[in-house]
Amino acid sequence: MKKIILYLLFILPLSASAQELKCNVSVSRMEVEGTNNEVFVTLQKAITEYMNNRHWTEMQMSVNERIECSINIIVSKQSTTENFDARIQVQARRPVYGASYSTTLLNFEDKDFSFRYKEFEPLEFNENDAFSDNTNLTAVLAYYAYLIIGLDSDSFSSFGGTPYFQKAENIVNQAQSSSWGGWRAYSGRNRYEIINNIMDERLRKYREFFYQYHRLGLDEMAKSPANARARIAQNIIVLREVNRNKPMSMALQMFFETKCDELVSIFSEGTDKEKKDVRDLLVEIDGVHSSKYDKIIQK
Repeated sequence: MKKIILYLLFILPLSASAQELKCNVSVSRMEVEGTNNEVFVTLQKAITEYMNNRHWTEMQMSVNERIECSINIIVSKQSTTENFDARIQVQARRPVYGASYSTTLLNFEDKDFSFRYKEFEPLEFNENDAFSDNTNLTAVLAYYAYLIIGLDSDSFSSFGGTPYFQKAENIVNQAQSSSWGGWRAYSGRNRYEIINNIMDERLRKYREFFYQYHRLGLDEMAKSPANARARIAQNIIVLREVNRNKPMSMALQMFFETKCDELVSIFSEGTDKEKKDVRDLLVEIDGVHSSKYDKIIQK
């Protein structure tokens, strides 16, 4: 009996370790007519296994610690049997401490996505030679896997996501010698711009804010809503400085696109002064969503 107990003590923790991602994948072909539906079913299964069964880092995670995320690929064109044009929607979430609520970390639509896929061909990835298979599919998926893990890590520890952002940056650097779209500088809202912003020293204070917003703000909300809300309000001032250092940065755009509704919900419960101050500050930084921020002072 003692041997059995010792066996369980040593074996169960190992078997309980899991991959980093719990990714829900969907592949839609509604915009493509007259094609073989089976290839899309196979593709969805292959991507699901690729994202969820691969160990992307050396982190040891339990099953319930896996990062919840989703990838939705909408195929718009199939030019040949193996070549596809699409857009990819990526979302990631993480639980808020002491609440049944999960906060969204990433909500982005990548519109410049083309790839090659041969049915039943295994999806493999070498981070030191990301484009060796010339499919673009595995490189793009790996990039978003590292981005998701990086954002999740940044939300739990200050600059905790740096090693994973560096891996995403490594893929971007390798992509500069490829012909695939969505990777080049100065070509719009793309993969290059996202990781370039995150790693930009001028946005270092934004990453500090990102950690404080989640760990010292949202995670404290259940215990002390007023204090947590005040801390978030105080830290939002930092975003004004970040925006002045790098106006219209991709990182800030993505943050506000993801968090604007959440910010309205948080500060709708604040004091009158807090509501006005925060609303005015958010409108100054993120005028695109000013009509939403107006709701803060209307409640």
